[in-house]
Amino acid sequence: MHHGFTGKILRVDLTARRLWTEEVAETLYRLYPGGKALAAYLLLRDLPAGVDPLGPGNVLILANGLLTGAPFSTATRFTAAARSPLTGGFGESEAGGFWGPELKMAGFEAIAVTGRAEKPAYLWVKDGQAEIRDATRLWKRDPEDVQAVIREELGDRLVRVLQIGLGGENLVRFAGLTNELRHFNGRTGMGAVMGSKQLKAIAVRGSSKYLEQAYEPKAIVEFGRRLVRLVKEHPASWDLQDRGTPGLIAGLNAAGILPTRNFHTGEFEGVDGLRWETYEKELLSGRRSCFACAVRCKREVKVDDRYQVTDSYGGPEYETIAGFGSNCGIADLQAVAKANELCGRYTLDTISTSATVAFAMECFEHGLISPEDTGGLELRFGNAEVMVKMVDMIARREQIGDLLADGTRRAAEVIGGDAAYFAMHVKGQELPMHDPRGKVGVGLGYAINEAGADHLTAFHDSMVANPESLSYRSALPLGVKKALPARELSRDKAELYGLLENWCSFEKVIGLCYFGPAPRSFIPVEEVVGVVAAASGWDVTVDELLRIGERATNLARVFDVREGFSRKDDTLPERLFQPLETGPLAGVGISRDDFEAAMTALYEFKGWDPVTAAPTRARLEALGVGWAAEMIEAA
Repeated sequence: MHHGFTGKILRVDLTARRLWTEEVAETLYRLYPGGKALAAYLLLRDLPAGVDPLGPGNVLILANGLLTGAPFSTATRFTAAARSPLTGGFGESEAGGFWGPELKMAGFEAIAVTGRAEKPAYLWVKDGQAEIRDATRLWKRDPEDVQAVIREELGDRLVRVLQIGLGGENLVRFAGLTNELRHFNGRTGMGAVMGSKQLKAIAVRGSSKYLEQAYEPKAIVEFGRRLVRLVKEHPASWDLQDRGTPGLIAGLNAAGILPTRNFHTGEFEGVDGLRWETYEKELLSGRRSCFACAVRCKREVKVDDRYQVTDSYGGPEYETIAGFGSNCGIADLQAVAKANELCGRYTLDTISTSATVAFAMECFEHGLISPEDTGGLELRFGNAEVMVKMVDMIARREQIGDLLADGTRRAAEVIGGDAAYFAMHVKGQELPMHDPRGKVGVGLGYAINEAGADHLTAFHDSMVANPESLSYRSALPLGVKKALPARELSRDKAELYGLLENWCSFEKVIGLCYFGPAPRSFIPVEEVVGVVAAASGWDVTVDELLRIGERATNLARVFDVREGFSRKDDTLPERLFQPLETGPLAGVGISRDDFEAAMTALYEFKGWDPVTAAPTRARLEALGVGWAAEMIEAA
């Protein structure tokens, strides 16, 4: 056993029904200490270019970070990665909850799955052992039932179950994974990859303790105690404990960047129906958390009114409220909660699902989709009942839902006309609910992210726009040199974005939640350095941690280059270059010339070729991954 990690990867070939353990050397693990970095390394090593994302040759990686399972707040995350069926490029999604920590306790750092089971199966992992079990009776059943049946069969109510729902089984290209019913790897279609392998679930149970493998367990315990105090003292934590992410709705609407009617505008006239106060009054039934986390940002909801909503699948987060709410022109939180519940039940990504429904609404209103296509449904902005129905149709691939289940890019290609203009995606992945016309660094992140549009590629502009803010001061140890306005699009903004992207990527590698470290939240940068050293015994610095994040991003970019992506794919939907129509930012759009200049500056900052957008050999060698340059040259 090595310090901070188990040193073991569980390998699974479903076609051959073969399982074995791969040992990972510490020298390798220091380069790729889990999460996104380890997943990208394994995919480049084991997955040939051009493999069908929904074929048996794709490899699904589930990888913990170095700190996943440590007994302190926000150390809960794991990465799911494969070739994405939605984008065709590097597919990646992180989740918290309890499954990742349990996998660590069961003795494995990661699981790598290839092949396709002859009939539905689930994987049972316990204390260094694993077996493939029959799941025929579980296929087509809801996650709540599946979790209960597996726990009963295994005789342990604390077995942690990662699984897919109907959306994954039906190969919806933006289907995700869920653990404990409430925690989701939502983005890039990892649920469809798992469904294509006829793998219904992965159940894990472990009896080891994280502190048994840590280099300095007493230092980690003391760190956890300090975090309990910091959680109580930090303003970002107060807000997350009180409102969670649903509290963002009113502020973004006031700023004029709440996506409304498929990003036409940034101000929603029905925002009062979506505010936190309405959420708290009409929906809220409780609060939950992830493993060992005192932040407790998860809202629970239950409705017995116009809609019947169970609390089994958690409550809608900000992205879901804005996606099914304002972006679909709907001010009914009960309908939003029902759509959220259905997405949880079917394991559909709420961002891509809601964005796809909004896209379809605009197509319908422009006559590109007819009532004949929808089975007579009036698929218009503001029609809450039909919005909810569309989630069901997508999961079941019924009528127009069959086309929409392939995502907006593919649907637009089939529909034709102006549909491509209405499809709000990057590289095939639908936009999250943050309008880059009001915070342009987010737009750079949407464009350059190897997995397509993602709001967690780097920290948002507003966090480092005010030099007097706590978030800005907390970012100074990372090398941030000056505050920049949220709508400034310049070389300085590009370089600031690149720096913050490296830190955000490092968090994905190490297993820390976005709501943990500075500048977003309460854990100071210096404390992160200290706890990594306490876990591993490595003499690390801030610069090394930034390089870990940068290395992961470069490997993921190599994967995309190998699959045929280039600079032309690093762009934004045409609509974002047009001005917002109403609200505080009416008339504001993104300058295409400024955007392209900033992207060139960002490539140069990263050490990437500004013509091809591929990492240079010199940069890859500087990061210790010169071997990956051969893949770029071959491509």
